[in-house]
Amino acid sequence: MGLRNFFDRIEPNFEKGGKWERYFPLYEMVESFLYTPKTVTTAAPHARSYIDMKRIMTYVVLATIPCIIMGLWNIGYQTNTAIAVHGASGWRAAILDFFGIGFNAANPLANFIHGALYFLPIYITTLVVGGIWEVIFATVRKHEVNEGFLVTSMLYALILPASTPLWQVALGISFGVVIGKEVFGGTGKNFLNPALTGRAFLYFAYPAQMSGDTIWTPVDGFSGATALSVAASNGYEQLATNGAGWMAHFIGTIQGSMGEVSTLACLLGLAFLMFTKIANYRMVLGCLGGMIGFSLLLNAIGSDSNPMFAMPWYWHLVTGGFAFGLAFMVTEPVSASHTNLGRYIYGALIGFMVVMIRVINPAFPEGMMLAILFGNVFAPLIDYFVVQANIRRRARRHA
Repeated sequence: MGLRNFFDRIEPNFEKGGKWERYFPLYEMVESFLYTPKTVTTAAPHARSYIDMKRIMTYVVLATIPCIIMGLWNIGYQTNTAIAVHGASGWRAAILDFFGIGFNAANPLANFIHGALYFLPIYITTLVVGGIWEVIFATVRKHEVNEGFLVTSMLYALILPASTPLWQVALGISFGVVIGKEVFGGTGKNFLNPALTGRAFLYFAYPAQMSGDTIWTPVDGFSGATALSVAASNGYEQLATNGAGWMAHFIGTIQGSMGEVSTLACLLGLAFLMFTKIANYRMVLGCLGGMIGFSLLLNAIGSDSNPMFAMPWYWHLVTGGFAFGLAFMVTEPVSASHTNLGRYIYGALIGFMVVMIRVINPAFPEGMMLAILFGNVFAPLIDYFVVQANIRRRARRHA
């Protein structure tokens, strides 16, 4: 029984303008979250699904909570650890000093608050600027502003370095929303992931602020190479020597973008999305299969000049943005393949491409972002060939 029916039973005159009016926001929110509403999605991307767009977007945002919590703590931990050597400055340091919080890296609360002082400005800037663009296009096209931007804004903020200037944050989300989504018709009609589109724009337009060894821990004078940079130069074995073993990467006590550092948090979010059937397991299995298969092949081939050939698949899983991309980008239904066989192929293509970019192309040590965008571009073509193969098979069967 829905909440509306419940209220109708206990108050026959339950209608807007009555004494229950103050409860409308409450029951609308709870009924939409806990129950299937009477009106469900009738347009792309889920025209054949019983679930509505609001529920899908809510679940995805909930799935990012472990990444947010771990990211906030880790950014604060990395920053406070570096401050112990290089000192603190800026308005964040003034706030922490004023409230007596300090910069003790052993204090979880100090780490969490310090990390929030980096994350919140980035996320608020993303919401404000991206929201303005969403409202502009909704006004011009005379349609409602849907919940899709909430997911885009969260994912976009989580894949940025904590040191990203806010004007670049605004520029990137503008490009992602306008060029990556709205010019194609809005939510459900874009063929590229908007969050990754904005991130890719910043990566190529401002490489100094999006890559290198000095951007991940926002402390002046601090420099620390990422895991993939170390592995590309000296081999993945050097990571454990530097005090960043596999378990540190799995839990997330390493440098990186705010939401990508913890493989454990990403897998928890993925498990939630698969349990609620928001994420399609075929794309997940395909991506893991492509990554593991190509990694094993390169391990077998070997190389005397490129240490990345020896990197095992389980290290690819926990380094860079692979786990975050697997959980929240590969499984994104709009820009992915829509046929069942095509989903396997789409995921396998991304898994193959991320290893090839990381190992074969030293100019891009990360690889996951470009691999997913590459998969987005080929998703319609994959579906086309799958459908054509089905048509030919049926034609032969009924000839």
